[in-house]
Amino acid sequence: METAMFVRYGLILLAGTAAGFFNVVAGGGSLISVPTMIFLGMPPLLANGTNRIAILSQNITSVNSFRKKGFFDLKTGLLLGLTASAGAWLGSSIAVELPGEIFNKILSVVMILVLFLTLFSKKRDGESDHIKNLPLLAAAFFFVGIYGGFIQAGTGFIVIAVFSLISGTGLVRINSIKVFVIMVYTIPSLIVFILNGQVEWVTGIVLAAGNSLGALVGTNFTVSRGEKWIKVMLTVTVSSMAVKLFFF
Repeated sequence: METAMFVRYGLILLAGTAAGFFNVVAGGGSLISVPTMIFLGMPPLLANGTNRIAILSQNITSVNSFRKKGFFDLKTGLLLGLTASAGAWLGSSIAVELPGEIFNKILSVVMILVLFLTLFSKKRDGESDHIKNLPLLAAAFFFVGIYGGFIQAGTGFIVIAVFSLISGTGLVRINSIKVFVIMVYTIPSLIVFILNGQVEWVTGIVLAAGNSLGALVGTNFTVSRGEKWIKVMLTVTVSSMAVKLFFF
C-alpha cells in the first residue's frame, strides 16, 4: 500500500512539474495534470477542483519570478484579474453542476485557432512593450474568466489570442500578465470548488509542488529564450493537446 501511494504521488508530482512548465511557456498544462489524476482513479469533477490548488501555487511562483526579471504590470494585472474573477466565479459555479465532456472537442478547435493567430499575426510597432485597448481587454477577460473557472485547461491559449487580437502585445509580456491574471481569478474559482467539496487537499498540495517547480523553470525559459522559442513550444503543445482532447 505504501509503495502504491509513493508511486501515485510521484506520478502526480511529475505531472505537476510538466504542467507548470507548459502553463507558463504556452498553456495547456492542465491537460496533463487533470487527465493524470483521472487516470489514477479520481472523479473528473474532483480532479478539476483539486487542480486549482496547483494552478494558484504555480502562478504565485511565476509572478514572483517574472517580477524579479523586470516583467511586472500590477495595474494591468489587477484590472484584468478582477474582471476575470467575476467570470471565474460564474464559470466554476457552472462546472460543479454540469458535465463538461463536450467542451473537450470545442477546446481542441480553439487551440488550433489560437496557434494560427499567434504564429501568423503580423508584428506591430512596439508590441513587446505596450498594452493597447485596455478597456476592451478588461471586458474580454470577463469571458476568459468564465472559461477558466469552468475548465481551466487551455486558458493560456485563449489569453494569448485575446491579447493578439485586441492589443498586439508581445508574447513575453503577455505571459507575464497571463500568470498574474490567472493567479487572481483562481482564488474565487478555488473557493467555489471548496464550498462544493470538490478538492482533495493532499493530492492538490503534491501537484502544487510540481507545478511551482515547473513554473520556475518555465519562467526562466520564457525570458531567456524569447518569442521564437515560445512559438516553438506553442506549436508542439497546441498540436499534441488538440489531438488528445478531440479523441480523449
